Amino acid sequence: MRQQQPLLADRGFYLGPMFRHAADRHGAVFVTLDRPLDVRPGLGVDLSYPVLAEVVEELSGRLWEAGVRPSEEVVVHKTDNVDIVLLTCAVSRIGAVPVLLSPALAGPVVGRLLERLHRPWLITDRAKLEGPLADVDLSTLVRRTLSVDDAPGAEPLEKYAGAQTPSPVRLHPREPALITHSSGTTGLPKLAVHCANTMWNRLVPQKAMGWPTRGETAALHMSFVHSRFCHLLGVLLHFGSPLVLITDPDPARVGPLLTRHRPGIVETHPNTFVLWEELADAPGAPLSRVRSYGSTFDAIHPRTVRRLLDASKRRTPWLIQLYGQSETGPVAFQCFTRRSAARADGRRVGIGIPGFTRVRVTDDSGGRARPGTPGRIEARTRGRILTYLGAREQYLRQLDGGGWWQMGDMGYQGRLGGLYLIDREIDRIDSVHSSLEVEDALMDRLEELREVVIVPGADREPVPVVCVRGEQPLDPARWREATADLPPLAEPRQWRFEELPMTATWKVKRVEITRMLAEGART
Repeated sequence: MRQQQPLLADRGFYLGPMFRHAADRHGAVFVTLDRPLDVRPGLGVDLSYPVLAEVVEELSGRLWEAGVRPSEEVVVHKTDNVDIVLLTCAVSRIGAVPVLLSPALAGPVVGRLLERLHRPWLITDRAKLEGPLADVDLSTLVRRTLSVDDAPGAEPLEKYAGAQTPSPVRLHPREPALITHSSGTTGLPKLAVHCANTMWNRLVPQKAMGWPTRGETAALHMSFVHSRFCHLLGVLLHFGSPLVLITDPDPARVGPLLTRHRPGIVETHPNTFVLWEELADAPGAPLSRVRSYGSTFDAIHPRTVRRLLDASKRRTPWLIQLYGQSETGPVAFQCFTRRSAARADGRRVGIGIPGFTRVRVTDDSGGRARPGTPGRIEARTRGRILTYLGAREQYLRQLDGGGWWQMGDMGYQGRLGGLYLIDREIDRIDSVHSSLEVEDALMDRLEELREVVIVPGADREPVPVVCVRGEQPLDPARWREATADLPPLAEPRQWRFEELPMTATWKVKRVEITRMLAEGART
């Protein structure tokens, strides 16, 4: 008899066996780190698929021996490093639910998110316990605290080294399998609950996009607590790509690393790509072998796209831009080549992913807006999260009866269905059609800019906050020339780039900047 194929609702993407499956399929493919793992520092930085598979299995044994059991929530909140991913896989391997909290979160924010969970386990380290978490009463919030080092007041994971590796546990595809959080650009981050099935529905189209570059060396600097990293890793491990995993984005360190490994795939946050523009002319031509760049999390400036593509010596390099949210995964995509980037509209974020996502723009009455007419962007996708943990009503407010999800952005669609992003709803300024469009223009005209962010001032006037490379003073004459044909702007405020409040994915917190301007505060 012909075996019946499983229903789409039964398919699942499971993080626990990722590295073991890749090791069995591809063998000793290299994985290079820019710093040793905190959980196994003795392994150094030159590793492989089988080594990481062994680390995941060994960590799962430690967690099981410590008492972690299926369906229990395990928070991973530690100093940024690749072992965040390995701990996530180890938790998942024994059927527990990893809860990934960014290393960049403030202690009080972590405390409020822990309140929404169900007495979770906590895996952390000395730096967090003696720093941001020092004033958080963990005794009332977590079941037990485990540490990857010798942090006082926590149980060291090393105590359970050598424990027997347990058999893998696989939860039902529609049960909670991973909890991440939203960016928090507009307030307290929301806890997004994923299941193996919704993750599978995100993984499949990303595998299709990754097919042309299968097996190429991939260099990644991304937030290890974001679901996008989990999916990209799933794609690269499936195709057997050697990996260069980067925690420190400083071009002075990244340049030699990329020169040594000559990656064919590079992905990072859009704001990190702006920082890496200087690698285009760096000694050793570190970007010369790149075939595909990947950009997600936020819009990317056209100037940056052009510089990245021009840095590659490959015949036809491209950059794939994904538009989406933690709650939905990618819902639209666009591919830039050298030719298309030269005339690209930075506000165009692409089209829906055929067979997986649909996008539309609605007017004030909730009906579909006519082409070219601004409205609210909505998306339908099988990759949507199950809920917001502890905020179900807020989750339901973003859904309509037909399963359309409000993205929180304003935009419009062209006659051929292309989606154009105008601004976040909360960031709209009446006197400016699109702050993002003005920012793109300024980045193009003033190459010395590291970043420019336009936010509403006290009277809703557009206030540009600018960061200049090398912290040089902004040239007033060049600024006046660059802004002559733009909507009237307030006098620019020059900040150091490090003063901009950002999320773990280097998204600028515009609402926070507005508050800081009103209070005359700096970070």
